[in-house]
Amino acid sequence: MSEMTKQRRATYHLYTFLISKIISSLGANVYSFGMSMFILSITGSALSFAANLIFSIIPRVILSPVAGILTDRLPRKTVVLVGQGGVILSLTGLLTYCLIFDLSIAAIYVTTVFYTISSTFSSIAFSASISNLVDQERIQKAMSFNQMSLSISGIGGPIVGGMLFGFVSMEIFLLINIISYSIAFLLESTMNFRLYSTKSQNAKNEESMLQSFKEGLRYLKTKPVISRLLMVVLWLNLFFASVNVGTNFILVEVLKMEYSLIGFVEASGAIGMLLISIYFAARSNVKYPLQFSKRAVLGLSILVGTIAIPLIFDISGTLLFIYFLVIMFLFGSFSVLTNTPLGIMMQKDVDENYRGRVFGILEMMAMGLMPVGSLVFGILYDVVPAEIILIVCSALLVTVTLVLLPSSLIRSVYPELEDEKNFVKSASVKNKEMLLKKELLNEYREDTEIQKQSSNPTTIRF
Repeated sequence: MSEMTKQRRATYHLYTFLISKIISSLGANVYSFGMSMFILSITGSALSFAANLIFSIIPRVILSPVAGILTDRLPRKTVVLVGQGGVILSLTGLLTYCLIFDLSIAAIYVTTVFYTISSTFSSIAFSASISNLVDQERIQKAMSFNQMSLSISGIGGPIVGGMLFGFVSMEIFLLINIISYSIAFLLESTMNFRLYSTKSQNAKNEESMLQSFKEGLRYLKTKPVISRLLMVVLWLNLFFASVNVGTNFILVEVLKMEYSLIGFVEASGAIGMLLISIYFAARSNVKYPLQFSKRAVLGLSILVGTIAIPLIFDISGTLLFIYFLVIMFLFGSFSVLTNTPLGIMMQKDVDENYRGRVFGILEMMAMGLMPVGSLVFGILYDVVPAEIILIVCSALLVTVTLVLLPSSLIRSVYPELEDEKNFVKSASVKNKEMLLKKELLNEYREDTEIQKQSSNPTTIRF
């Protein structure tokens, strides 16, 4: 295949990827919102709602490493399509049950489990395949499109889900979801997942699943930069639970903000994600992604502490609403500024033979920490003042980032940074020397002029 043909194919992949990710992400949010509303409307129980959330987390935590291992062993297109097919079959099964019997909570729980299992395999395989679908120069654009699809689904999911739940029957609701996932399935089936692959198609792996998982961990030990990045991401996810849990608690219970305004505050975060995703898709490639991400993480860490400001100082009314609108917009923006360069590094620096396992390990640890963080901070907010929690979390995040991503590590990854720094220094030194020479020259000219005037008898003195 000629390079021009590959470039055209990669362009097709780029926009097919965007459309299929928007459909899949939007469908996931619509389904999650609709099922949550149905459970609450039938049972009125927060426990039943929480149980459905648990059934959507536990399978992902347990099976993410398995999905990563199979992604590295099997053709990735097969894993993606089987996962998407599993999602379609799960929703079709629930629709069939709904047509024969009345929809029950138990049927929703069972569907959620199978839906989560299928989507875990599909999402990890797709994430590990991005650098096989597009050329190296456009990985940043692909990662930006990924973030863009998440932000669009974050904005549109509750809106579309609420409209469908309020105006159509549950059968139509499920049918629309099945059709949307089927369209995504068809789009993904047209993509060449080996376009930029360097992996041998005939390579056979005789390792057991456990040995393969251990091999993935050993590989991470040989990649100290990637390992440190994963640690930063995990700490970020853990401490960000203080924001996820605390924001609504602070706005509702502490500051008594109106519910209609809270909706706008939450939407501003998704808008920030969308705008920065568009910016990343349009701008040139980030030259130093690790340095860029470090600065973005530090920005996020400081933002966590700024949520405490209205709890310390008296801010009320419209100013308070505008303040949180700006803060959540910045949170959404900085999350994309952090995730996109990190995603680029993961795609470029992780070997293709291990990429599935690395993404699987990351997914397992990140998803596992979410409920832990929510539980811990849920308890803390009941016994410790919110402003103290937020300030401490902010300080700890800054410390963790500076310790795990020191300047020496970044200079070792990008030695040219030191050269640029030295060049700037030498340029500034040269500028200073030139200024000094000019000053001396001016002084010499002034002295010469004075001597001329003093030696000339026709000079008029005042």
